[in-house]
Amino acid sequence: MNAPPGFPAAMPIGEDELQAYVDRRLSGERLALVEAHLAAHPDLGQQVAADRRLRDALRGQLEAKANEPVPARLRIANIRAGKRARLGGSLLRIAAVVAIFVAGAGGGWYAATLQNPASTRAASTATVAQGATAAYRTFVVEVAHPVEVDARQEAHLVQWLSRRLGRPLVAPDLAKFGYRLMGGRLLPADSGQAAQFMYDDQSGKRITVYVRQAEGGNETAFRFRREGDTSSFAWIDQGFGFAVTGMAAREELLPIAEAVYRGFERVEETPAPRRN
Repeated sequence: MNAPPGFPAAMPIGEDELQAYVDRRLSGERLALVEAHLAAHPDLGQQVAADRRLRDALRGQLEAKANEPVPARLRIANIRAGKRARLGGSLLRIAAVVAIFVAGAGGGWYAATLQNPASTRAASTATVAQGATAAYRTFVVEVAHPVEVDARQEAHLVQWLSRRLGRPLVAPDLAKFGYRLMGGRLLPADSGQAAQFMYDDQSGKRITVYVRQAEGGNETAFRFRREGDTSSFAWIDQGFGFAVTGMAAREELLPIAEAVYRGFERVEETPAPRRN
């Protein structure tokens, strides 16, 4: 197209330049040319204006998320630790292949007994999520007895569950998500025990925080699991499994799980309490 009156000749205005205008990346002469072009083509101007409003709305909705701290699973130290763990798993798999060839005909039986550490951790995370989901469904429907010790005795509850599980625990503060602590209870978990903290919001919607001993070392990357209308984020850290469970969408549950992770991360390391 020709330049509008009063402007020097310029390159035609195309889609790339219109997109740059929507993103507010134009200035000076080219900005004036695009604005003049849009003024001369009202239909196009309305479309571009709508694109700008959509862009601004999306930026506004995502601004709070962009200002949040980097999740623990994305920290450089955890990423490097994960790479080292994967490298160790690869070396073990290579050693397993060598052992099979050396063993000869009997190697096939031994192969069935070799375990991949990465898959063991994944199985442990799934087990934690399954246990948390089962406990959630059992007690979330309770009206009279949803918890064993209520929030009025929070200090006693935390001390009791910490002693029974053999590690310092905390009832994470989820007030910024609209949830208040109702209380908690002690649960069986395979050969060990588990703790369940229950929360609800003003509408009566409930979520739980579940902690139990688990196999594996550290798997701080969250694993998402959905079973029917119930969702869980689970992870393994220092030999314990954690899960946040509720009837909530993944997008709603993820920031809560991150807050719970940070809450337990801040618990001061103290010697494990003596069990009764």
